[in-house]
Amino acid sequence: MEILFILATINLLLFMVLATYDGFYLHLFKYALFNREESLFEHKTHTIRAILFPLIIWALFINETNFLFFLIGLIVVLIDVLVLVVDAYSEKESRSFMGGLPQWEYIIHLFSNAFHFSAIAIVLALRLEIVENTVVFVNTIAPSSAHDLFQFVAINVIPGAIILALLHFILMLEKPKTLWINYRSKITCC
Repeated sequence: MEILFILATINLLLFMVLATYDGFYLHLFKYALFNREESLFEHKTHTIRAILFPLIIWALFINETNFLFFLIGLIVVLIDVLVLVVDAYSEKESRSFMGGLPQWEYIIHLFSNAFHFSAIAIVLALRLEIVENTVVFVNTIAPSSAHDLFQFVAINVIPGAIILALLHFILMLEKPKTLWINYRSKITCC
């Protein structure tokens, strides 16, 4: 079980690094997708996924005893997958202003989502067990340093994930959008 917690922690950290670079720097800062008519739908799908992510972390990664919250987490993951499909389908038109999605950014998306869903799959493997042809929810995790590290990382991911989700959301509003664009232009001009 130790190795699974270590792998889940590594996947979560790698996802956070790539998602922060892609979701914050590329989408919000460099390309300002929220401020482009053709990219607005993509920004909305990213906003939904950004809102879903802290819920997934809390319901699946941090919650260890409540089966109802675990089920809610599974439903949120399914919604996340559906939104991802819609997002991926819409990206060609969304990035028409730059000649389509650059191949290197596509690769970032590929790896980012691979780490995201790998972490989730590992957590599901830790939380579910097959006993006598029945899937059973495991609500007792033996204490270990790898488990403690995983919990520490998961808990500390939440504030940044919430901030990124709020930033995505408020950039759909005119006044914050204008402030962000002005701030962005002052930084990029120097």
